[in-house]
Amino acid sequence: MILSIAAQACPTLLEGVPADRIRALSRGVSADGWITDPRSAPPRGLLLQLRKAGMTHIRLPVPADDVMPRFASNADRDRRLRTVDAALKTLLALGYAVSVDLHSGAQFNALHKADPSAAMTEMKAAWTGLAQVIQRYPADRVFAELLNEPEVDAAQWQSEAEELARFVRRLLPRTTLITGPVNWQRADALPDFKPLDDPNVVYAIHFYDPMVFTHQAHWDPAEPLHDITGLPYPMRADDPQVQQLREQLAALNQHKALAMLDRAIPDRGIDTWLAPAAAWQQHYSRPLIINEFGVLKAGAPRDSRLRWLAGVTAYARQHCWGWTHWEMMQGFGLADAISGRADPDVLKALFGAN
Repeated sequence: MILSIAAQACPTLLEGVPADRIRALSRGVSADGWITDPRSAPPRGLLLQLRKAGMTHIRLPVPADDVMPRFASNADRDRRLRTVDAALKTLLALGYAVSVDLHSGAQFNALHKADPSAAMTEMKAAWTGLAQVIQRYPADRVFAELLNEPEVDAAQWQSEAEELARFVRRLLPRTTLITGPVNWQRADALPDFKPLDDPNVVYAIHFYDPMVFTHQAHWDPAEPLHDITGLPYPMRADDPQVQQLREQLAALNQHKALAMLDRAIPDRGIDTWLAPAAAWQQHYSRPLIINEFGVLKAGAPRDSRLRWLAGVTAYARQHCWGWTHWEMMQGFGLADAISGRADPDVLKALFGAN
């Protein structure tokens, strides 16, 4: 029933956002780290491989702390903006659309919570600089993501998003904006976020559920998920792998990890996790994108990772949503950091069977 309703709604989602921009955002990947250190730019061969495979969009995270006057010198901000400009030139020449993502960092997040007025000043300053770069490129190829994962309460961000969108719209009159809710932009946070009074906006959620699967073998040794590895997907209590993992965690007295695992079984399923966003879309008829999703490679069984990725993008296609994999060559990456080549099985999972 959900799929048939979504299929009927799809044509109406194009109102306000040109159809070619919706198509441009349909299949993407984040190029994290590029703006922080240009030496971390993806290899040209990888960008060509992904474009040939059908990738349409690159999400370009720009660290907020590096482009805000409070946290960075004029020289440092100018250097970051030149890197953004160079990245846009490279990506557009290869045929990609690009979303420039103001990606909040530790210093800005602290300010955002402590002094909202000062934080708004910094966001506007950052977008003033970014807009000067974006203005040089076609409005149908470069998009503006207002702020990644705002770490404030829903009411504060609703008001701020409206104000910031109006400010950026004056700078970029024809650019498609991207924004989403608080609470890590989870699907279940979207119902508390009202669409902006601007038709040319795509709404972004992030998806990593169940976290016990996608973030197993976590990079932080203090995080209980660090102790979980080899967890399959889907997760069932009667699965021998799950039972063995439970026994191992119990034997090692990893009680927090064991409790997290037990709370997550059985998994609710991708369709149930994402249902709040589908319902929001049905109510408001606005375009959506799963703008981050992925599975840490270190601990997840390969076949389970591929199964989860395929399930997420299949759901997105069925609901006429775009998607952006997190990320290229790091812990969640779709490519091998040594060879610089994309994993063909991951691409097959993402793009679906032909």
